[in-house]
Amino acid sequence: MTAITSRAVRIDQHGGPEQLKLVEVTVGDPGPGEIRIRHKAIGLNFIDVYQRSGLYPMTMPVQLGMEAAGIVDAVGEGVTHLKVGDRAAYASQPPGSYCEVRVMPAKCVCKLPDAISFETGAAMMLKGLTAQYLLRRTQPQGGLKAGDFVLFHAAAGGVGLIACQWARAMGLQLIGTAGSDEKCALAKAHGAAFVINYAKEDFAVRVKEITGGKGVKVVYDSVGKDTFDKSLDCLSPFGLMASFGNASGPVAPFSPGILGPKGSLYVTRQTLFTHIVSRESTQEMADELFEMVTSGKVVIRIDQQFALADVAEAHRTLEARKTTGCTILTL
Repeated sequence: MTAITSRAVRIDQHGGPEQLKLVEVTVGDPGPGEIRIRHKAIGLNFIDVYQRSGLYPMTMPVQLGMEAAGIVDAVGEGVTHLKVGDRAAYASQPPGSYCEVRVMPAKCVCKLPDAISFETGAAMMLKGLTAQYLLRRTQPQGGLKAGDFVLFHAAAGGVGLIACQWARAMGLQLIGTAGSDEKCALAKAHGAAFVINYAKEDFAVRVKEITGGKGVKVVYDSVGKDTFDKSLDCLSPFGLMASFGNASGPVAPFSPGILGPKGSLYVTRQTLFTHIVSRESTQEMADELFEMVTSGKVVIRIDQQFALADVAEAHRTLEARKTTGCTILTL
């Protein structure tokens, strides 16, 4: 066994950012189906906040973090798609990316193209794969075609800015919401056809104005409690409400009976980890993401960087909605 010491961020109980502790851990060799990776950069995501706070309960103690990029430095038995020395990036369960070195399942780790930096790789995997499964795999009845209207909440965030660009490449008319004029301008600059500052305007009323009263085919919503009810009113008949996050808190229970009078609507709660359950699915999605980035159709914007030791400050900034684009932790 080749034991390596690594700095890592761990929590021993659910709570606020003060629960995040920088500790030293011992990392061993990978077992069958695993790799050991030495990180160069680490991604920060709202799911990390959910796991820390207890919204998504975890067994303690737990090392947080869902995405990173680095170099493979050991490969376990049965792993054929990666070798020692490969540049690699991932978004993957179980959590544990807030560290210098870790052992993890290999199936969701992908070779990182030379044209994509470690920083970009760390920033884009969870958020980029999320944008991919939403726009390409989570579609309303009849699918999406050029010219269709879609509504995307938190359009200036990490997932949102990628989705704005991806939707533009698909020819969609993405209506993006954000909480300030500055964030709205950022979403517009990245491909949103229309933007709504929900701090100043009723987004449901504005969506109906933009669409000539028809509504949108699909709403993509990572905000949750604050936007869910009005989002249903933005949908056209047979439209799809795709919930994929809870930034403002979890959606309250509701009666399915309300969906009929609102237009025989569909509702789904999506998660990335269902989509990347297999090696084949993960690679297929990652290949499409890599192509969008290397072609320049999607540019990954990293607006915030924090040292690993400053992870508590990073969490506070994210929860305060003070971030735009992507945020990474540096080593």
